[in-house]
Amino acid sequence: MKFGIIRERKNPPDRRVVLSPEACHKVLRKFKKAEIIVEPSPIRVFSAAEYEAIGVPVSDNMETCDVLLGVKEVPIAALIPNKKYFFFSHTIKKQPYNRDLLQAILDKNIELYDHEVITDPNGVRLVAFGRYAGIVGAYNGFRAYGLKYNLFTLPKAEELPDQQALIDALKRIPLPHIKILLTGKGRVGNGAKEMLDAMALKKVTVADYLAKDFNEPVYCQTDIAEYNLRKDGVRGNKADFFAHPEEYKSNFFRFAKVTDFYIAGHFYGQGAPYLYTRDDAKHPDFKIRVVADVSCDIDGPIGSTIRPSTVADPIYGYDPETETETDFKKEDAIAVMAVDNLPCELPRDASEGFGEAFVRNVIPAFFNGDKDGVLERAQMTKDGRLTERYAYLQDYVDGKEN
Repeated sequence: MKFGIIRERKNPPDRRVVLSPEACHKVLRKFKKAEIIVEPSPIRVFSAAEYEAIGVPVSDNMETCDVLLGVKEVPIAALIPNKKYFFFSHTIKKQPYNRDLLQAILDKNIELYDHEVITDPNGVRLVAFGRYAGIVGAYNGFRAYGLKYNLFTLPKAEELPDQQALIDALKRIPLPHIKILLTGKGRVGNGAKEMLDAMALKKVTVADYLAKDFNEPVYCQTDIAEYNLRKDGVRGNKADFFAHPEEYKSNFFRFAKVTDFYIAGHFYGQGAPYLYTRDDAKHPDFKIRVVADVSCDIDGPIGSTIRPSTVADPIYGYDPETETETDFKKEDAIAVMAVDNLPCELPRDASEGFGEAFVRNVIPAFFNGDKDGVLERAQMTKDGRLTERYAYLQDYVDGKEN
């Protein structure tokens, strides 16, 4: 089985890669029938020399590979027919901007395996960049706070080499006695929590966060049950929320009244209530003035997130009264950091973490007959058709979706 690590061609440029040199070394050492070729790239965070040093050739000859591994969507013109591809296709939610890509994949008889749907039998994702989105998102949020209030200046995350460098920079900033709210306890939320803990910030309970004042900066990490209530008053839980999100209403405003800096690292599903609306943000008791929206659902559960921001220009202001964009340094503006490709700012760490998971959870399936069904669950297309699991996308492919 020959794997090809393809060059990332999507703009803006992405320096990440599915398999780092160390991950390649592990694959070749464990699976004697495996071969790996790396396509040359001028932007990849790992150099050609780093791959060649472990005996992995660097070559343009991707046509000889059985499986092609990428991160972002492959431009249609670069797709090689009749191959197996792994990348984030951003099609499983019927994203309009990638319909042509999925059509081309079918036309070219490509077998597409989407990283987003590589799961265990219970639907838990096995490979993801979420932890690194949380790490960078928390850092960028503190950077936005410092800039909004002219308290301190942090370098951009992309200018620093790794997570430890981000932590070292955060440890040097002078934080006032603020309250920091973090929503979410999955990969993203816990990635952000790593940074808060590394700064030695005090973690407090929901009850204390809501009721007490502190003489130091503190944070509270909350999950679904703390900021949502069942409409019928019955006590809910996470399983019930995911099964019946429409039965819930937001209980977030009690946090908004005491929070200075909010890190949104939660998962938001269709039908779930918004955490805070644009009307909520108008309320005189609404205190939040800096938001690091790592989840970044546009016009969704975070009312002040009206567009994604970019690595180049990561912060914008939201005027609650006019519901429009403004200078984030204005007193009444909410500073919003909503970069939607945060792991790109920590490409080496993110690639190494992703590669470890890919080697552990995916590569073995090619050599054990896919005994755990990992490949089967992630395979979206085969023989020029959608597989049964993804047949719901047919109207999207045909351009007939509502």
